[in-house]
Amino acid sequence: MTTPVADLLKEKATLLPTGPGVYQFLNAEGTVIYVGKAKNLRRRVSSYFMKRQDTDRKLQVMVRKIADLRHIVVASEGDALLLENNLIKELHPRYNILLKDDKTYPWICIRNEPFPRIVSTRRLEHDGSRYFGPYTSVWSQKQMLELIHSIYTIRTCSLDLHPKKIARGRYAVCLEYHLGNCLGPCMGRQLREAYDHNVADALDLFRGDTSAVVDRLEAAMGEAAAAFRFEEAARYKEKIELVRAFRSKTVIVSPTLTDLDVFSLVIDGGTGYCNFLRVKNGAVTGSLTIEMKLGVEDTAQDVLSYALTSIPERIEGPLSREVIVPFAPDFGDAFPKHTLTVPQRGDKLKLLQLSEQNVRVFRLEQLKQIEKKDPRARVDRVMGAMQRDLCLKEPPTHIECFDNSNIGGAFPVASCVVFRNGAPAKKEYRHFNIKTVVGANDFASMAEVVERRYTRLLEEGGDLPQLIVVDGGKGQLGFAYDKLCELGLIDRGVTVIGLAKRYEEIYFSLESESYFLDKSSETLRVLMHIRDEAHRFGITFHRQKRSNAFINSELNTIKGLGPKSAQALLKKFGSISKIKKTPMEALAQVIGPHRARLVKDALQE
Repeated sequence: MTTPVADLLKEKATLLPTGPGVYQFLNAEGTVIYVGKAKNLRRRVSSYFMKRQDTDRKLQVMVRKIADLRHIVVASEGDALLLENNLIKELHPRYNILLKDDKTYPWICIRNEPFPRIVSTRRLEHDGSRYFGPYTSVWSQKQMLELIHSIYTIRTCSLDLHPKKIARGRYAVCLEYHLGNCLGPCMGRQLREAYDHNVADALDLFRGDTSAVVDRLEAAMGEAAAAFRFEEAARYKEKIELVRAFRSKTVIVSPTLTDLDVFSLVIDGGTGYCNFLRVKNGAVTGSLTIEMKLGVEDTAQDVLSYALTSIPERIEGPLSREVIVPFAPDFGDAFPKHTLTVPQRGDKLKLLQLSEQNVRVFRLEQLKQIEKKDPRARVDRVMGAMQRDLCLKEPPTHIECFDNSNIGGAFPVASCVVFRNGAPAKKEYRHFNIKTVVGANDFASMAEVVERRYTRLLEEGGDLPQLIVVDGGKGQLGFAYDKLCELGLIDRGVTVIGLAKRYEEIYFSLESESYFLDKSSETLRVLMHIRDEAHRFGITFHRQKRSNAFINSELNTIKGLGPKSAQALLKKFGSISKIKKTPMEALAQVIGPHRARLVKDALQE
């Protein structure tokens, strides 16, 4: 028997994104009782609320206790695995303790010691060493260590190579030296400067800067090949291929970061969406997204300032000493003890981008919920966004778009497509044969089509569009604008714009510079959709006209066959190829035996 809470959770699960991420189940007291990872969040979370006979009893008990759910979106399945591990260690959910072990993922460590070793570890210690990872599998970590040791001569022993101990001659070279894997720093046979140079090169791999490493290896390969040491050159080539296949570390955990908080913000009309990420010891341990209604005069700085002051009330503990923000908020000295950072590169920028991805997903979920209850809400939202972005006097519920098609001036045609409430109104689409323009002149063709379309629309008393889109730049737009002025449509509030395909630039009639919209904006998506639809509709008509002209011209060259007989054949059989394959008796039934013989002989020749 379903409950209102169960129905609400099922509905919430259907609105989750289909990408990878981590989900959290909360009980009625708001405590996280389970944390899980998923390749597909929607499918995985929805599976908990389906009726199944083989479900484990412990799982049934947990599902009955779920009162709410949260999720965090990540970029990959590996990120989801690591984030799940972090959240389990931080939150200690009851059902994860019963079902999961508290394992620690492996790292690679460059020890803080003379002649540093590069080793595997599962413990992060603040001893001045450098840590890289974590790795989602021991295999991938071992592959990385093997890559490092195959390229560079880094020692693997645990000797204390203090300069005084080396000077005393306390050590002797081992088997690794004789195998060529070590150059003997323990006996002073490799200088500290040369050894540190190898470690610095290895650091480039860990940082993901493979270009410098590849350049050095390619130079060494070239020298070996020039000296006819081809086996050595082949080994360098193998190392280059390994380096190029190297994958950089995940952004979920970073040993270079400590405790900090991350805020991101998206403003859509009169609503602001702010995401908060909490990072402890370099690991993401929590995420929260809130929705805020904007005031009449609120700016983005005002909204971010409000989020910085209100979100700490909903989380455990105060804000961290360092806070990552997308821009500097304007709130005076309200947070004198905190450092606000606007990152430009590195791990902090990746964390900000992760936060922005989560806030965008949350916004889409909210919109889906609203639109599910009120389908008209999406139309109003898109129309409102287009009105704001294009500075229109009213929402463009009626949009028309024009496109020209020709090949070297031959078979010139044009198309007009109509969108109502952001969706195609295909019954109102129109084709045009260009009548007054000779040659390939897109500007004059656009002027002709616009004049013919709206002259007829005015004569018939049809409703005028709020927005006209011209496929092209300033040239096509200028000719269309002049014709619309002559017809008086501009004075009646009709707006015309041009959309250039190369960079998706928008041109306004009275402005010399082009205007760029955000690539992810719904306004640009609608404009691109209507432009592409006009092009599809026009090119289909152009191909049909060109094909018919070719067919008609081929049949019309047959002496003794008139246009009516040719049309009768095409109507009956559809194409030249089918006419060629048709027996003469079948052709004779349509145009008579004499004409059938003429057609058969001519097509065979």
